[in-house]
Amino acid sequence: MSLFTAALHPNVGLGFLVLGASLHDILTRLKAEPQRFPKLDLAYSQNDPVTKPIMLTLPANGLRLRFDGPEQRLRLIEVVDFTKNRITYQEKDIARPTNSQGTAGSPAPGGNAVTGPAFKNVYHRLFGPTYAGEYISPEEEKATAVGTYVLSYPGVAFSFPLPKSAYSPEKDVVSLLSSPASQIASSVAVFSGKSWAHARETLWTEVLPSVKSAFLFNKSKEVVPDEISLIKIHGGGRLQLFKKWSNSSIWINLGETTPQELVSELGPPDAIYRKNDQRMYIHKTRTASHSRSRSNGGDYRRPDDLTDTDQSSALTGSEDSEDEAIEDDFAGNMSGECFYNYFYLGFDILVSPPQPVSRTPPSQTAVLNGKEVPGANPFKSGTADRLVATKMVLHANVPGSYPFNRHRRCRWEIQYLTINNPDDVVVNSETPFDEIEERLREEWKSTYQSADDAKKPQRGMVLNRGWGDSPGSSCEFLGGWEDSSGGVAAKKFDGSEDSTTTLYGFPGLVFEVLKNGYVSAVTVF
Repeated sequence: MSLFTAALHPNVGLGFLVLGASLHDILTRLKAEPQRFPKLDLAYSQNDPVTKPIMLTLPANGLRLRFDGPEQRLRLIEVVDFTKNRITYQEKDIARPTNSQGTAGSPAPGGNAVTGPAFKNVYHRLFGPTYAGEYISPEEEKATAVGTYVLSYPGVAFSFPLPKSAYSPEKDVVSLLSSPASQIASSVAVFSGKSWAHARETLWTEVLPSVKSAFLFNKSKEVVPDEISLIKIHGGGRLQLFKKWSNSSIWINLGETTPQELVSELGPPDAIYRKNDQRMYIHKTRTASHSRSRSNGGDYRRPDDLTDTDQSSALTGSEDSEDEAIEDDFAGNMSGECFYNYFYLGFDILVSPPQPVSRTPPSQTAVLNGKEVPGANPFKSGTADRLVATKMVLHANVPGSYPFNRHRRCRWEIQYLTINNPDDVVVNSETPFDEIEERLREEWKSTYQSADDAKKPQRGMVLNRGWGDSPGSSCEFLGGWEDSSGGVAAKKFDGSEDSTTTLYGFPGLVFEVLKNGYVSAVTVF
């Protein structure tokens, strides 16, 4: 295994590990080099995986990465073992070999172990003087207990072990850290902020600078596309996509937006998957059948030349579908319906002949009162056989779910649920489904046959992604959901609990819900 070598840039990152990068991007990059990064440990909250922080540890490389839950962006980089990497700052090693006396020096002929950055090297040669740091007392009350002294600079901090008996607020930093027991740092943290004391207050919520600026800083030739930070669902097949680090947004009108417009606004898709399986058509008739349908359609596969090495989330299908996942010209010559897979934006778009879009939500109809809906295309033209975007699948990339790391996390909110009262709590990708269901039942209560039906919890349709012949997309189940509040009776099938999800439908929306109650994906049609 080659030694991990990287340059430290305070406030920016460590080598290709850039603050603000998505969990999907980082994992994809790490898994593309298994010889260099042989082991990845992911820790997250099983009960609350979308709001609590996520920790990715690289034990073979001495690194620990922390991401926030809602956006899944890299917030903190920690170097915890300097014997497994080589970190430089302005082309100088941060951790120099130590001699038998415990002080930094030149390597002996037999070679000396690298234990960590020496205080003198950090304070005198590399970063220079800084303000007094912060002492974190040990939990133990014993005088021999060892606490941590955090020496902080803008965007980077060093943690030095310091016995409780040696600390005094009256002493300056040089006096405190000059003793042999305290002069070697145990870890280094890279973050965004003026100091660690200041940054940790907003570590998980701060709006980080554009990743593009970091790549320019590193003089990288990599092309960084615009990211979609939020998608607002307006109902009636209209979605508003907001670009990260800018005030601009684009509209996708299902049933109208063409493949050429998609490529113009979003760039070419990462892959194109041709969808030919129609064996879930039985549910469009909403017949009361207890038979179980089989389908291998909807499995999103990347071409071999793409660097998705996450085999745990690659959905398998039957052999006759393997050659259906192909690359093609993005902007034209489509012979039939297909999915545009935008893995690095977090969603898929079904391109097919025009289909009727879902109805406009009742609250929006009342507010508009005949006026044109926002985002509507004034120039509606074309023929019935033209190809347009008809469905859009937004992926949550929830840790622990079967398709984890297949797509980047896509954040969304249902805008029309707050149209009458802007002070209402926004329903979004971090909202538990039971709260989403309650708000949607209230919105669509006028479409139910009775008030009692509107209050009844919806029955779900179980989907097991662990089966090789299970449909890979909730798009397969769209038929018949729009005009009915109920579904087929849920049944617990055999198989892995992690791969079993439940589908719930509302007009224009199908939610794929995990066992912990959070939404794994939502399909808009």
